[in-house]
Amino acid sequence: MTINSKSNSHVLSAKKDPWTDYYNFAIDSGVAEKEAQCYVEWAKQFFIFIKMPLRNCTAKDIKGFLDHLADSVDARQVEQAREGLRLMFRDFLKVSWIKSSLPEKKGLPAGAIYPDGHVHELPLQSETGEDHFFEQIIKKLRTGIRYLHYSIRTEQAYIQWVRRFMHFHKMKPAGNLSSADVKAYLEHLAVQRSVSASTQNQALNALVFLFEHVLKKELGVIGEFTRAKRPVRLPVVLTREEVDKLLKALPQTYSLMAGLLYGSGLRLMECVRLRVKDIDFAQKQIIVRDGKGQKDRITVLPKRFHEVLKKQLEFVKSMHDEDLSKGHGEVYLWTSIERKFKSASKEWIWQYVFPSGNLSVDPRSGKVRRHHVNENALQKELKKSVYELGIHKKVSCHTLRHSFATHLLESGYDIRTVQELLGHADVSTTMIYTHVLNTPGLAVRSPVD
Repeated sequence: MTINSKSNSHVLSAKKDPWTDYYNFAIDSGVAEKEAQCYVEWAKQFFIFIKMPLRNCTAKDIKGFLDHLADSVDARQVEQAREGLRLMFRDFLKVSWIKSSLPEKKGLPAGAIYPDGHVHELPLQSETGEDHFFEQIIKKLRTGIRYLHYSIRTEQAYIQWVRRFMHFHKMKPAGNLSSADVKAYLEHLAVQRSVSASTQNQALNALVFLFEHVLKKELGVIGEFTRAKRPVRLPVVLTREEVDKLLKALPQTYSLMAGLLYGSGLRLMECVRLRVKDIDFAQKQIIVRDGKGQKDRITVLPKRFHEVLKKQLEFVKSMHDEDLSKGHGEVYLWTSIERKFKSASKEWIWQYVFPSGNLSVDPRSGKVRRHHVNENALQKELKKSVYELGIHKKVSCHTLRHSFATHLLESGYDIRTVQELLGHADVSTTMIYTHVLNTPGLAVRSPVD
């Protein structure tokens, strides 16, 4: 496969080319989006370095490239490049080379776990029966996840955790895996890698899914293991004045998105996944479909954003009509809906309120569609505006949701109402916002004053 050497640091477009194919393959293999983009960039640099078709290079060329990188980048980036090239040659291009190992990282044998969590394998070996069996496990895992209609983010996360777990135990046969192996890995995450409690819990969930739905065996009692400590933190909240300044500073579309996060209490992904049919101007409400925990709920649609939201929908309608005229116009739908209503994916009501500016290839179906806007765009614009305004707080998109709940409680709304609007399953989760109502000691006059 000969690949054009022109490098592009931006996110890959929907245009069909080998780099896009490799990027989509990496995503489908469970690699996170940012990591997949890095893999592609390392592959491009390698192609420029060797100046020959990729299928003609050898392990010696890989070694030379990694040695070249070691002189200019840190060890973690070298390992990232190694992993990216391993995935490309062994799994994507399926190049059959005679077994040859690359130099091991100094002081660590093959199969060891690095501090960053990567496993040092012999990455450029030909596929063995063991590799084939491992890939079969991953394939069954992916099938089980999609059968239960889990999100693609969950799919990618679970596949990554299972890969790390299997490599940690040096590709131990699946039939020999037990609760003791799970316990050992969870303790490794907490003690050696110092991961957060939520990260450790996500790993546990992935492994429970592996045992129950893929290996079809009882995990059994894991027993006591070292748990990552969950810190108790109060949410960061903006004042009403700070929110108002922030919304005015953001560009129009991003200001609308941020306004819905604050004015309706939406999560970031709930906002970017909004569809035309979910907006009800007459009832002044937004219907959040398939939110966290696959739950629907109704929340308020602020009157302040009615006009600007209508203009946004007019823009989306014109974009959708143009897509239809060019033979496109499809949007992602749940498989059951798409199967039952064949033409629904091209209907106006199913389109995203905040669509992407480009068409893209669906990593699951391979269809060319217009997906929703990348959530990173709002995050970047928000961070930029917070810096320019001189707001000295650790502000994220979720901070606006925190502010929504806090300001409602300050205005006298009862906590059960706030719980319903936020979509919390348990009122204890909402109770964290009552810190604004319980401020003992703040009325005390300091002796220094």
